Amino acid sequence: MNGRPWMLDALLAAAIFLVTLGPGQVLRGGLEVVLLQVGLVLPLVWRRRAPLTVFALIAAVAGLQWLAGVQLPADVALLVALYSVGTHATWRRTLAAAAVVEAGVVLASARWAPEGRFLLSVVALTAMSAAAAVTGTSMRTRRAYLAALERDRDQRARLAVAEDRARMARDMHDIVTHNLSVMIALADSAHYVRASAPDKAAAAIGQIAETGRQALADMRRSLALHANDHEPDAADGTGLRAADDLRRHPTPGLAQLPALVDRLRAAGLATSLQVYGDAAQIPAAAQLTVYRLVQEALTNALKHTSPGTRAEVRVEVSSEAVTLEVTNNGTTPVTIGGGHGIKGMRDRVAAYGGTFWAGPFPAGGWQVSARLDLTAPHQRMLQEGSRGGGAA
Repeated sequence: MNGRPWMLDALLAAAIFLVTLGPGQVLRGGLEVVLLQVGLVLPLVWRRRAPLTVFALIAAVAGLQWLAGVQLPADVALLVALYSVGTHATWRRTLAAAAVVEAGVVLASARWAPEGRFLLSVVALTAMSAAAAVTGTSMRTRRAYLAALERDRDQRARLAVAEDRARMARDMHDIVTHNLSVMIALADSAHYVRASAPDKAAAAIGQIAETGRQALADMRRSLALHANDHEPDAADGTGLRAADDLRRHPTPGLAQLPALVDRLRAAGLATSLQVYGDAAQIPAAAQLTVYRLVQEALTNALKHTSPGTRAEVRVEVSSEAVTLEVTNNGTTPVTIGGGHGIKGMRDRVAAYGGTFWAGPFPAGGWQVSARLDLTAPHQRMLQEGSRGGGAA
């Protein structure tokens, strides 16, 4: 029935026909009454498809009925048609249809109302027609409201998907760019010292392997979190591998910053790290954001600065905010800000309602500074509800 509304309307028309047609009317009016009765109720079958046309047909039959001087209870079909116009048409057309019904109310009351009851008849019938029109208009408004809610829900879902994809792209960019940069730097170092210092070359190769394993673990963890699937996949074991990687390589946070700095040092970027405050004060999601910011800033310094560059990382933690500064004294091309890395960092900080700046020093070098606000209520919900703390 839900997929065939015309069947419901056909049942409604049949019910009105049978309820309003009495045997006395047939005996008195004969075939004329039956035809008028059919003309009044039959168009209701199409009241949803063409409400204005159906209303016009029923109003025309009602006019013929008035001219013939036949009073029929089936005139209630006119109220159903008016309701249908209010439900499916604009308020202007509903008002015009109501005016037609009101004209019929006056004519019918003038002809059939008992003596002295004309005004009472007009008031009663007007109230019924107004109720039909208002009810139909209210139904149309309610449907429009529900449709708007559905559109808003769909739009929110699309925005959520777009945001999730953008977040995944940022994660993949940070993971791949950083680890590949470190691996390339280590490979170059191993190549240069393989003859003169084979032990250092072997150590660099070992660090390349460990960096690759770390990259794979980060990628599997990120993909598992974005897929929102924590169950092991029986087909390929992805879920089991992700769980194993999570045990061996915990979600990056402030505790993993020293290891990050060590990898950059091994790759040739002299880096110092200072962390002030208790990392336990901030959620895992915020810690991951700080880690990614430092990772991207140091990766840019490794990729874009001259040899011999020194970098300094300073992180200050409190229960209200996290501030960080990553500076280097190398010669940095101005194009460093034109890629996806700086934009990704800015987006990460914006998710916390914080401030972000990246740019060169007048005397040389480059600085990245950021402040994450942890006090806003919606940010606390974001941090606490983040998928296992991995979707910063």
